[in-house]
Amino acid sequence: MDRNPSPPWRELEAEAETEAEAEGAGGDAIGATIYSKHWLFGVLSSLIQLINPEKAKADDEEEEPTELDEELENEICRVWDMSMDKDVALFLYEFNAPDIFMGVLAKTKCPRLMEICVGILGNMACFQEICVSISNDKNIGQTLLHCLYDLDPPTLLEISRLLLTCLSQPQVASVWVERIRENPAVYDSICFIMSSSTNVDLLVKVGEVVDKLFDLDEKLMVEWIRNGTNEVLDQSSEDLEEKSPLKIVPCVLEAAKQIRSDNPVGLDVYMHILQLLTTVDDGIQAIVQLPDVGRDTWNFLSDLACHEFCQPGDPPIILQEQKTVLASIFSVLSAVYVSQAEQEYIKMEKSLPLIGSLIRVLHNMEDCQQRSVNLDSNREETEKSDVTEEDFHLKVLKDVSCELLSNVFQDLTKENIIQALKEDHLNKQKCFCAFKNLLPLYCSVVEDFLKVLCDVDKLLADDLEKDLPSLKAQTKN
Repeated sequence: MDRNPSPPWRELEAEAETEAEAEGAGGDAIGATIYSKHWLFGVLSSLIQLINPEKAKADDEEEEPTELDEELENEICRVWDMSMDKDVALFLYEFNAPDIFMGVLAKTKCPRLMEICVGILGNMACFQEICVSISNDKNIGQTLLHCLYDLDPPTLLEISRLLLTCLSQPQVASVWVERIRENPAVYDSICFIMSSSTNVDLLVKVGEVVDKLFDLDEKLMVEWIRNGTNEVLDQSSEDLEEKSPLKIVPCVLEAAKQIRSDNPVGLDVYMHILQLLTTVDDGIQAIVQLPDVGRDTWNFLSDLACHEFCQPGDPPIILQEQKTVLASIFSVLSAVYVSQAEQEYIKMEKSLPLIGSLIRVLHNMEDCQQRSVNLDSNREETEKSDVTEEDFHLKVLKDVSCELLSNVFQDLTKENIIQALKEDHLNKQKCFCAFKNLLPLYCSVVEDFLKVLCDVDKLLADDLEKDLPSLKAQTKN
């Protein structure tokens, strides 16, 4: 890949010296800040000297250092902190600091220096006009993507943060999507990070980048799905032993397992990635076509649903914190269940605990919805939009929970129900809650379930019809 050419060092050095002399007489503050232009010029000049071609030629016989001088590191880190200020960021941009940083990235072998330079660019990109300018510069874009192939986790974290910032800017998001599409090695790098890194912060940020990419461009998502899947399906078993291409679904699962206990927000991101994958047929096939991938997906998500979220001792209100991740989990499980219900890993006796979890979610949801109604009556008009958003996410969770529960209920046999009742995955209260939520949309499912339940426990079936007067009328229509 072509790297960004070195900037005109002599011109930049001369400009730095001229500006420093001019500012020495007064007006040294940057914008409305207390930061010194003169000091900042000095730091940038030091950076230029580090990668000055003449200096590099003179030091050609010496191996380039991989460690940064402590004093210079402290000064550049101060610039990193300062660059969060808009006045400083604009001043750096006007002084062509991005070109200096590109020169550093193209020449240095010092990971810490790369991390800091990318971090400063990431801060600068938080401001729209700088973000647009950086994004539209092809050389800068190529150099930054090239940094994704680096093995240094801190640098990778800062690159991911910068990419996410740019992808979140509507004016330039499409530029980055297309640039990433044109660089297939980005897929390999991101999959490698997800499948092998143990750095939780890096995994979360890379997940956010992937989630944003897939949300922005379905075509790119399908391309990434097909990248590994088609290669695997075309290979013989001997080839697979020699070369196992990275596939998006196993990589996402591996990252999710790594951050499972350490970062709930990150886990939510990875579950949403899986949900996005199941919105296209290629994504569903990528999960279920290979038995090992389907089994790993089902087992991991089922374990999350049954043992990680909305547990029996949890207060119902905790569902407000878990509603989006649970919606993603249940949505993926439903897609896998419909596609692979005959698989061994989805045998009904192994799925009974999932019934209890789904019903517990629906029960707690009723409590949250009632709380939302009570809060709504007491909130000011300006705060009601937040309540509406909460209601929307709860409705999505209810819809996907009922869909998955209805799919499972349809396959319950007499023996399954006996086992579920014995293990307390089902009882009168849980059946009541399930029916109340499934009706009237899944009326036929409830009717079929009741027919089987009558053979197992007629008294329970009669009690349910008695406690839900509308149940009998709906199931008889």
